[in-house]
Amino acid sequence: MTLDALDKKLLLLLQQDTKSTTKELSLKLNLSVTAVYERIKKLERGGIIAKYVALLDPVKIDKNFTVFCHLKLTQHTREFITKFESQVVKLDAVLECYHVSGDYDYILKIAVKDMDAYREFLLSKLTTLGHIGSTHSTFMISAVKNTTVHNLQ
Repeated sequence: MTLDALDKKLLLLLQQDTKSTTKELSLKLNLSVTAVYERIKKLERGGIIAKYVALLDPVKIDKNFTVFCHLKLTQHTREFITKFESQVVKLDAVLECYHVSGDYDYILKIAVKDMDAYREFLLSKLTTLGHIGSTHSTFMISAVKNTTVHNLQ
């Protein structure tokens, strides 16, 4: 699917505020409401817009202790990888999990209340998953940049 300049502008506006009405978007894009609606539907059908979400303030929901956990598996067989991945996606505290190259096999982004909650999560949930060889935790001090917006220009 090829994106034209109006599609890109529309996607930027939607990434900044998905609750914008088609009327508001039409005024910003100098298009009719119907044209904006049709473009959005085309972007959804094409899979460019994957889903709509509400971004929560971690402080207000008591999940403002962010940990990046680097993890090594004991073996790299398809069976171990598949089993680990099917288990880790079920852990609510894990916001993101990436299979990576380098010294570790996975990087997990974990959000919990505090250090005690992370220790409990590590001992009772994460390390109980099979085939974990080692973990290395890094704690976020502050977020310098945290965005969900992809620049399409």
